[in-house]
This record gives sequence, structure tokens and C-alpha cells, in this order.
Amino acid sequence: MNKIKTLLLAGLLLSSPLHASDNYITKKSSNSVAVSMDRLENALKQRGVGIVARVDHAGAAQKADLSLRPTQVLIFGNPKLGTPLMNNNQQIGLDLPLKVLAWEDAKGQTWLTYENPAAMASRHKVKEPAEILKKMAGVLDAVTTEAAGK
Repeated sequence: MNKIKTLLLAGLLLSSPLHASDNYITKKSSNSVAVSMDRLENALKQRGVGIVARVDHAGAAQKADLSLRPTQVLIFGNPKLGTPLMNNNQQIGLDLPLKVLAWEDAKGQTWLTYENPAAMASRHKVKEPAEILKKMAGVLDAVTTEAAGK
């Protein structure tokens, strides 16, 4: 009976617009890569989160006479959240500021992917302050949901 429940749950997760692993969370977007990133940037700015950079991988590929489906990364952060984590272990700075990848698959569907802050903290053996990790996860969920919607 437990195997059936597990298989049903796995099927639901794989068919839903939200795909999550222990490390990364991916959401289906109703918008193009560019519009998703514009919406994400706006949602972050409205929350007072600083934008560090927006990287257009497809644009860079085109300049090198290569082709790549639309792919962009937005890098952003808030020192009030990141600094306490780095005081716990400065190596988490390799993964901060936070990033969201917007990408188009071979069928033309746009997706938003970001690293689960708990997985990032676990990799760097950062356990405290837990409330900051929870806040980061909440903000990432909220802004990517907003960016993915219509």
C-alpha cells in the first residue's frame, strides 16, 4: 500500500508545475524568459532586495556565434540576511548572493530554477540562524511565483 501511495505522489509531483529536489526548486512560468526575469526583478525591488546583476547567457552565446535557447540568471541579495550566514561560515559566500535561473526548454516552455537555501546551508554546514534560511526560502518562493504568473 505504501508503494502505491509513493508512486501516486511521485506522479503528481512530476506532472505538477512545481518540481523540487532536495537541492533545487523549479517552477513553470506562464511568461517568456525575458518577461519572467523582468517580473522577478520588479518583485525583488518592491521588497527592497538589491539586484547585483542580470546575466543573459543566450545573448553571450550569440556574440560568440553560438546558439542557446533563452537563458538568463538574476543575481540578488540582502546583506542583512546573507551576512549572518557568512559569519557562521564564510564559504557560503560562494553561493551568495542568491540566484534564479530562467530558461526555455526544447518545447518553448519557460522555467524558473533556484537553489533551496536549506540545501545551500547544509552543504556549507550552516545551521544558524535558521530563521534567516526560512525567510530566504519564503522570499524566493514568493518572488518566483509572482514572476511565473500572469
